Amino acid sequence: MGMKKKSEVVSFTKVALEYGWLGNMYPSPINDGVEKWLTSEALFQSKRFNDPAIKEVIRNEKSPMGAKMKAKKNKGHMVVIPMSDVDVEMMRSVVKMKFDQNPVLKSRLKGLKGKVIVENIGNRKGERHLFWGAKLVNEEWEGQNTMGRILMELRDEYLE
Repeated sequence: MGMKKKSEVVSFTKVALEYGWLGNMYPSPINDGVEKWLTSEALFQSKRFNDPAIKEVIRNEKSPMGAKMKAKKNKGHMVVIPMSDVDVEMMRSVVKMKFDQNPVLKSRLKGLKGKVIVENIGNRKGERHLFWGAKLVNEEWEGQNTMGRILMELRDEYLE
């Protein structure tokens, strides 16, 4: 990513921290037009499956991490390849639903005008983390930061 100026960057990690509301683990209920979901993470994970029983198990999880773990446990039944173009489009649609349905979060996102948004994956290892986020290495962000890019695109769309 090559970003060096810290003032231009807003990074988020854990829900309890300042910008945690940007992440999918943030407890912001979302309605996909059919069902209510406790978090955008649960809805996103469920969209990787066609099996209604697996979707319901994910939806009924009380925590976003629990929903993610249920999805991982059933990954042999996924019909969407993680990190594929289809997966990214699903993430984009879920994130848009989250902010469209929560005016307070939408306003906060708009308030980040001009900032670079980074999902800070910190010390997490693995290709998928560097796909969705980035980590600071020698004062530079390394990673594709797909989640951050989705958030910046959405913010810019709201500001038009």
